[in-house]
Amino acid sequence: MAELQIHGDVAEGFDGVRDAFRDNFTERGDVGASVAVYVDGEPVVDLWGGTADPATGRPWERDTIGLVYSATKGASAVVVNLLAERGLLDLDAPVSRYWPEFAAAGKADVTVEQLLSHQAGLPVPTAALTRADLLASTPVVEALARQEPLWEPGTAHGYHALTFGWLVGELVRRVTGRSLGTVFAEEVAAPLGLDLSIGLRADRVPDVAPLIDGVPDPNALDAITDPVVKEQVLRVLAALTDPTSLFARTLSTNGALPTPHAGSWNDAAVYAAEIPAANGITNARSLARMYAATVGEVDDVRILSEKAVDRARAEQVRGPDEVLLSESRFGTGFQLPTAAAPLLGAGSFGHAGAGGALGFGDVGSRVGFGYVQNQLGASLVGEPRTAALIAALHAALSGRALS
Repeated sequence: MAELQIHGDVAEGFDGVRDAFRDNFTERGDVGASVAVYVDGEPVVDLWGGTADPATGRPWERDTIGLVYSATKGASAVVVNLLAERGLLDLDAPVSRYWPEFAAAGKADVTVEQLLSHQAGLPVPTAALTRADLLASTPVVEALARQEPLWEPGTAHGYHALTFGWLVGELVRRVTGRSLGTVFAEEVAAPLGLDLSIGLRADRVPDVAPLIDGVPDPNALDAITDPVVKEQVLRVLAALTDPTSLFARTLSTNGALPTPHAGSWNDAAVYAAEIPAANGITNARSLARMYAATVGEVDDVRILSEKAVDRARAEQVRGPDEVLLSESRFGTGFQLPTAAAPLLGAGSFGHAGAGGALGFGDVGSRVGFGYVQNQLGASLVGEPRTAALIAALHAALSGRALS
């Protein structure tokens, strides 16, 4: 086996992040990955390594990109909050103001904010839809507009794993006349020089690192000593293996698009579609740079103002999640820190992707962080690879503050 090579650069004081990244390969099962950090608008970590495609031996290179599942929601949230900041969208207004058909079946009063914070009661379509329907977007959008909510909107929240993207994407289309992927490309990616696509061009397919399914550790459950955590994990495992559960139906869109599942997503047709909840394709550098431009300027570009970021990361919901069967917290489209995923602290906001990918910003430390990998994680509790990277980053930032 060839010796592992870690490529890229770290600024003085951030060598611990390089060490943690290397350890992810040697101790935590990474195959190919990239990690990047910006502080005060400047790159301080930009690393990549491993194998992009084990089937061919293709190495993970500087510009290798990967599908990041729900880390895509962070990019979508940036778009919606940008439109709100520009006065094109009122977060407190009913969705039906912009999308009249959405008012059907008791949804007339659902607000844009409720849609963005997973309160709309539409985590999974009740209509019978095929994989082709999902990739085409219009059939699922029309079905969701007709659908009655699974709970009274605003009374509970439950993770809209895939439907979030189709719902928010249609809202953006109604407001701008452009698809969400197009708005992101023109208004966010282009000014910042990001390699982040929601709807990938065909010529970029060879640059994608195919996802690799995770293999659960058969002894992982026995290693959980906290009885509360163990009970929660058992509930999730039971729901995941029951195809009729809301958890399983939501994560698989009734079986039409199982997530996370490499075989379902390593497909050029999936790459090309616009699924603004889950099919963003990017690298760590671009995720970190995007978030850096929400907490400050990057090369004289700032995407969201401080006021808009404070509004976007204000807690909208917190507590038991109707879908995930565990606690979740959301602002306006962004995940917020929890005990299970504290990020850098109270000032952090962003979004993780199933299997490991993560992008977030932190207003206190003025950090933008990104991690992209091809090996899907299978940990029952948290994601050890990003936890290790964030711990090393926290130590580096603490050392910098003391110096």
